[in-house]
Parts: sequence; structure tokens; C-alpha cells
Amino acid sequence: MTLSAIKPVDFDWFPYEGFTFCLGLTEGERAWTSGHTSARLDESIGKMTVEGTMEQQARIAYAKCLAILAAAGFGPDDVTRVSENITVAGLHAYEDAAGVRTELLGRRPTVRTVVVERLVRRAAWIEVELHAVSGGGRQLRAASEAREAGTWQASAITEGSDGVVYLPTVTPIDERGDLVAPGDFVAQYRYVLEKAGTMLEAVGLTLGHAVTTYDYSTPETRAVYRGTHRVRKELLGNNDSGVYPGAGGILMSRLHAPGALVAIDVTASRHPLEIVNPGWSRYDTLSYAPGVKAGRTLFMSGFAALDMDTQQALHEGDLAKQAEATYGAILHLLDHAGLGPEHLLETTEYCVESAVGDYKAVAEVRERLLGPPWPASTGALCHSLLRPEFLLEVFPTALFPEDGGVA
Repeated sequence: MTLSAIKPVDFDWFPYEGFTFCLGLTEGERAWTSGHTSARLDESIGKMTVEGTMEQQARIAYAKCLAILAAAGFGPDDVTRVSENITVAGLHAYEDAAGVRTELLGRRPTVRTVVVERLVRRAAWIEVELHAVSGGGRQLRAASEAREAGTWQASAITEGSDGVVYLPTVTPIDERGDLVAPGDFVAQYRYVLEKAGTMLEAVGLTLGHAVTTYDYSTPETRAVYRGTHRVRKELLGNNDSGVYPGAGGILMSRLHAPGALVAIDVTASRHPLEIVNPGWSRYDTLSYAPGVKAGRTLFMSGFAALDMDTQQALHEGDLAKQAEATYGAILHLLDHAGLGPEHLLETTEYCVESAVGDYKAVAEVRERLLGPPWPASTGALCHSLLRPEFLLEVFPTALFPEDGGVA
């Protein structure tokens, strides 16, 4: 089977052909949507517009995603994971969005919540992305009635397709709702990783099964971020293959709760892990891998405009050239794995807010370097990145053909 773009016959919000992303992808009994806000085309002015309260925006965003899934034969009960990008400005009204989600999907899927600086559509407060598998996958742990330690809200743990296990976003909040280790970034980082490990152990896995760890922190943590290396060395890579997960780090001006300096999204797999590295020696001493193959899925670290030999940041101040270098590195890794751009399953782009005026240049790069069926894609704005020279970081995932393997 190959990835196919989902093309609804009726999609009332905007004409969707001609973009460098698809509305969603499907393969067999599974599907993935791009991230969608409540944006719709106002034909009277010829522009995309966003309006309404958080509840109204969430209803439209979910309606779009569910319409996309329906076009591929999937329904609300098939959703295994929900990703919600919530802006700093909309964080105060998040419970309204959570209420819409529970009304439409119940409490079955895993919920991943990313606090972002803002979305590309300035008035948008929420962006929604869904993963689905026929029958809804397997719920490994039901959402509890009360928030447990480490979680921002009650959420299930689910297993989707290809042995992928989704955890909810983990934050440095204890079971009483209190902040852990105020002011100590490294201690909070250890807490969230250990809590992720506890969640995995509850479903028969360990941190050694992690395939990606994407963390979100605040600008003031950049000076002490290196302190996470020892924590990751101690807690990750503890598996038979010695493979560290892919990783990415994004900076936002604030996170889920006052005083929270870090939140983390961990994805794991039941399959054996294989490192995928085209020979980039910089990863020899790092606590993350450029790519991890687990089953048919290639999970990747976040990529930015970096010289892999000298580790120098490239093209300072030029978003278009940074996008070229970033996607060039992603395609190089795919090629080493025997894949091409048509095997890209998802891309999540984080562009620094100060560079959003040039963001269209990224689409031009994608148009030249990628191609149909186009990956399911989500884009959000961050405060900054771990290297201050970077303007863009991309989190990609790819899917091997059924008879595929590492080259």
C-alpha cells in the first residue's frame, strides 16, 4: 500500500488543491490529518478569515478534521490521538476547547497539548490534528477521572497503528496540581521524563521504547539546556539496541502552567528500534538520534539549518535558505533509508514569530523539494529555537512501504 491524499468531495471551508500539504493522508486502515484551524475562505474579500470564541473555533477546527476523516471512511470512534496547538493568547479559554473535544470524541483518544506562541492565522487560538485507525486502536489505559501526577489533564494512553504508543503531554505538575521544583529547569526536565517512564511502565513498556521526545521550554532555559544531556543519558537509550530516540526542542514564552519551564511529548513503539544515520558523526555523542526505524515508521529528530560536519548554523537571518537546508537534510536522511519525499507522512514546522513575514518562502521550498501526495502538515509559531540563529525547525515522520527497510 502507498500513502494517498484524502480529497473530500465537499469541503466547504476553502479550496484545498494547490497547497504543499494535503488535508490528510490515508493508507489502508489508518489516517492522519494535517493541522487545521477554524480558518475559512471569505469569498466576498478573497481572504482566509478566523473569528469567534475558543469554543466556536474549536468546533470548526474539529468539524474540518472529522470531515476529512469521513471522506476516507473514518469516524470519531476511530481517532486514536489528538494534537491541539493552543496559543498563549488562547490558553485562558482552553477548557472550552477541551469540552468540545470531549463532546465530539469522548475520552478515548490520547490528547497532546502544545502551547504555541501563536498560529499563522493571527486570530486563531487553536489548531487540531488527528490520527485515526479503524476501530480506534487499542486503549492501553483509560483516562482517569482525576489528573494524575505529571499530566496537565486526564488523558488516555493509546496504541495506534504499527505498534505506536501515544502518551499525553507530560508537565512538571504533581498529583495535587502543584508545580514541581520551581525555578529548576533540569529538575523539572528529569521529573517529566521520569513520569513519562512511569506511564510507559504502566502499559508494559519503558523509556527504552521511546522513538521521539519533543520538548517545549521557555527562553530563559536556553542557558542551562545542556544540563538535560546527563538526564537523557541516564534515562534514555536503556534498551537492547542502545538506540536513543529522535528529539526536538522548541521555546515558547510560557507553557501550560505558571512556572512550568518544560513540557514533553513522548511517543514509543512496541517494535525493535534501529538507528538511521547517514554518517553524521555529531550524533555519536548526543542523547538523541537523527532517525529511528520502528516497524514501518521512520521517526526523526527536529531538523534545522545546521552544517552536520562543523555544527555551524547556516544562513543566519534568511528563512528561505534555512528552509532549503532543513528540508535538504531531511531528504538526505530519507534517501539513506531508501525513501523519497513521497514517503513523508507528517511534517510539523515551527517558525520563530519574528520571521513569520517570510513564512511563504518555506512553502516555495516545499513545492520544489517535496511532491504529491504531500505530507500531512502542521505549522505554528514559536518564540525562538535552542540555537538563536535558527528561524525554522521541522519535525518529520515517514512511512516505509510494506516491503521497505533501511538501505
